[in-house]
Amino acid sequence: MHSDIPKIRQDANRLSTKTLDIHANAIFLVPAKNADLNLLPYGKEISQRLWRASHKLDGGKPFVTEIPNRTGTRVSIGGVDPHGSAFDLLTLARGLVAAHKSHKPGQLLIACFGLKPKDAERACEAVLAAILATHFSLPDYKSKPEKPTKLREVHIHGHVASHGYDRTIAEAHGNNLARYLTALPPNELTPAMYRRRIEKLARGYGWKTEFLDVKKLKTRGAGAFLAVAQGSPEPDAGILHLRYTPKKKSTRKSLALVGKGICFDTGGTNLKPAKYMHGMHEDMEGSAVALGTLLALSELKTDFQVDGWLALAQNHIGPKAYKQNDVVKAANGKTIEVTHTDAEGRMVLADTLYFASREKPNLIVDYATLTGACVGALSTRMSGAFTNREKLVPILIKAGEDSGERVWPFPLPKDYEEALKSEIADIKQCTLENDADHILAATFLKNFLVNDPDWVHVDLSSGNHKGGLAHVPTDTTGFGVRFSLNLLLDQRLLK
Repeated sequence: MHSDIPKIRQDANRLSTKTLDIHANAIFLVPAKNADLNLLPYGKEISQRLWRASHKLDGGKPFVTEIPNRTGTRVSIGGVDPHGSAFDLLTLARGLVAAHKSHKPGQLLIACFGLKPKDAERACEAVLAAILATHFSLPDYKSKPEKPTKLREVHIHGHVASHGYDRTIAEAHGNNLARYLTALPPNELTPAMYRRRIEKLARGYGWKTEFLDVKKLKTRGAGAFLAVAQGSPEPDAGILHLRYTPKKKSTRKSLALVGKGICFDTGGTNLKPAKYMHGMHEDMEGSAVALGTLLALSELKTDFQVDGWLALAQNHIGPKAYKQNDVVKAANGKTIEVTHTDAEGRMVLADTLYFASREKPNLIVDYATLTGACVGALSTRMSGAFTNREKLVPILIKAGEDSGERVWPFPLPKDYEEALKSEIADIKQCTLENDADHILAATFLKNFLVNDPDWVHVDLSSGNHKGGLAHVPTDTTGFGVRFSLNLLLDQRLLK
């Protein structure tokens, strides 16, 4: 995957007409208001075309034209609003890059004109993020696949990044990995296949690995996880534990990333109808986002320990599948009354969160495509967030705003626990009523944390958004890697 990252060349000098003439594809970044188009090569021609098209650069959409030079350079122009949101800027960047995708460029030029250094920094980073997302190939099984042209170089003129683009590249690696894995068809990503892919990756990054297979999970009493796994014809389910350890000893706190990895979800005994079963190979996206975040943090050589806990299983229908009114015992000793077999995600996460929190990390972040209720509340434009620490609520919002991967926090009031009271077990898995299941799911999960870590639960309602989201052009968004790096590195949750 790393071969898909182009070389990035930077030049602080303003783009000249001579330099533009040797490029077939270019992106111009100018102020959204009162842009001096005379600064642009062929600025007079561009200004006239903008006027004839009645196009305003502050409208959030790029203007696309071809320069009347010998190369016929295709240029997309975007107006950068210094007060605009990160989401809007990334969305603009996606449009700027999309204007060149059909040309399959080997080189792409980015040029800044009249922007303040801070605005140029944000804009160039956003465009580069969009480039790295756009020029990445997802799985293609067509008998005659279209051969993509590799983008070899990106040239940036008029701005040099103060700290380079290592983080943007690491984020792209993590997001691209998450999207690629999520897009794989279910017969190409069973739990066993998934595990082999991850273990190969782990060898390359030097991660320590441990796989808690069905036998080990039985020994540890992980009845919640095993209830879901028991319907599968192949006993390949399990919890994969990964560990990144920094080379230099650090006094900083430790992090656990937990991900739901249901490689296909039929709904189990409460079988999904075809419309809602379609796309359920993406029900493992939470684990892919956790893995992508671990990868990005490893590439950035972060100075704190990171553990990944990936719950890998399938929710099958079959004679051994768990069913409504079953009572199972989780690894923490709590008994669970099964209410709906399609609420399998919280079952596998219950035991996984218990094992993760037992290691005493300071912070746990878990990711899951968990509830339709969260989609109903937010649509697929942003994801839901939950935490056991009220003080983290504004930080979660800010991380979403600053990263452009927006989240909205939901509460965890104590009175919601009443809905999960069972007459025959310690807790009910869920309810059969349509009563804020995203909140009830998080309330359920909270019961399986020990040692009182800071905890953030991300319900990935925006894991798939038709037409793409922010800088990502594909329906499968890989949402969460960029948000997580902002949360951890900019908001410094582990300081």
